[in-house]
Amino acid sequence: MLLYATLIFTVAAIGGFYMAYRIMNGELAPWAVSLLHAGLGAAGLVLTALAVMAGAGGPVMGPMTLVTLLIAALGGFYLASVHMKKRVASLGVVITHATVAITGVLFLIGIAFLFDTLTHSLHSDVNNLKGALQK
Repeated sequence: MLLYATLIFTVAAIGGFYMAYRIMNGELAPWAVSLLHAGLGAAGLVLTALAVMAGAGGPVMGPMTLVTLLIAALGGFYLASVHMKKRVASLGVVITHATVAITGVLFLIGIAFLFDTLTHSLHSDVNNLKGALQK
């Protein structure tokens, strides 16, 4: 599930970069791109939430990832409200939204691809140490 969430967020990021480019040029992004970006972000968020509720990422990294992505989503809602008023958003808000979203996706990649490997490795090391101490 986390792999799919990562892929969905990656596709959403492509639209996000395009919209940021348009905003840097003082233009509104096309509504179709904005809606696709929002829909993909929502889908990725739902998949992430389901995985975290099932225990992905453990008691710290999972919730931290989800909260980071929720904060990015709130920034996205604000940017959509600015877009609905047919105004170009502040570049600072766009950069903040992108930074928080990218941070959340990096956390997601961490729990999707590294967390289980690291915890399994740590458990193996602890078991090896216990075995060595018992000898």
